[in-house]
Amino acid sequence: MSYTEDTLVQQTTAEFMEQELGWESVYAYNNEDFGPNSLLGRESDRDVVLSRTLRAKLVELNPGLPDLAYDEAVRQITTTSAAQSLLATNREKYNLLRDGVQVGFRNAKGELERRRLRLFDFNEPLNNDFLCVRELWVRGDLYRRRADIVGFVNGLPLLFMECKNVYKDLQTAYERNYKDYLDTIPHLFHHNALIVLGNGIEAKLGSLGSPYKFFHDWKRLEEDEPGVVDMATLLKGVCAKANFMDLVENFILFDESVGQARKILARNHQFLGVNRAIQAVRDREARNGKLGVFWHTQGAGKSYSMVFFTRKVHRKLGGNFTFLVLTDREDLDTQIYKTFAGCGVVDSDRDPC
Repeated sequence: MSYTEDTLVQQTTAEFMEQELGWESVYAYNNEDFGPNSLLGRESDRDVVLSRTLRAKLVELNPGLPDLAYDEAVRQITTTSAAQSLLATNREKYNLLRDGVQVGFRNAKGELERRRLRLFDFNEPLNNDFLCVRELWVRGDLYRRRADIVGFVNGLPLLFMECKNVYKDLQTAYERNYKDYLDTIPHLFHHNALIVLGNGIEAKLGSLGSPYKFFHDWKRLEEDEPGVVDMATLLKGVCAKANFMDLVENFILFDESVGQARKILARNHQFLGVNRAIQAVRDREARNGKLGVFWHTQGAGKSYSMVFFTRKVHRKLGGNFTFLVLTDREDLDTQIYKTFAGCGVVDSDRDPC
């Protein structure tokens, strides 16, 4: 192996994820064989889902079902349509990741039964399988590419990380490497949740389809901490297992309010602020119903913060909460409604609000 600056950054990052954050780490480059008992269990370098790990986790999280149920779940997760756009496929797969896979099978009495199978244990993040793979070869229709770091959770490639050396601008990683992978091995991104660009000193986080200007820093781990813009802060804030599963479950949206669907990933202040607000709702009796103020600067994504908050309250706290949104202008009222509707959170035709 040639130790270029790039591979040193990549190795250091993988070691940090293993030693500090508890991910298992594997170096695949020329160590990977193929077949059911191989290093990763891939049949070939075309595979981007580690089906061996995925199937084992499906059985563990949804025990006692016939083999056909697990086979059908794996089929739904791995099968894609060439006619769909990359973002449409990603959205379809994200719904399965978040809400589970609906399968049908015949039970012991011969009756047709339907079940929704969980792919992750969102309530106990440590009960999932976290694997960081360095230098993974992936073959597309015409080209073969080697991804710096792919993070698999329960066998699904949720994290893509491009590492450059310390002298290189992160926009280079975006323009020259990441965009090339989108063109040549797009299926690596079918299940992707988070994209990280890093050079060992600084790092930025974004989502599939985002222009470079929408890749953001992760400055702090807690609201009242002083901000530090560096790669270690981003890795701790984003790739710590509980935070990673929380981001995947509760902080990704697909917004159609401007016509074309866009994938939205929460920024640092939204993740911290919404989670503080959620904790305040949990503690509302002790707080006499006063939840506090979540203050935003202009352009900081107030509407999305509201969507993340209301959706997470319903998903994680249950209860029949009603949310009241007060604005001081008609256009703002319309804009916020469009955002909620565009993200699929409200539908006035079906349920007036």
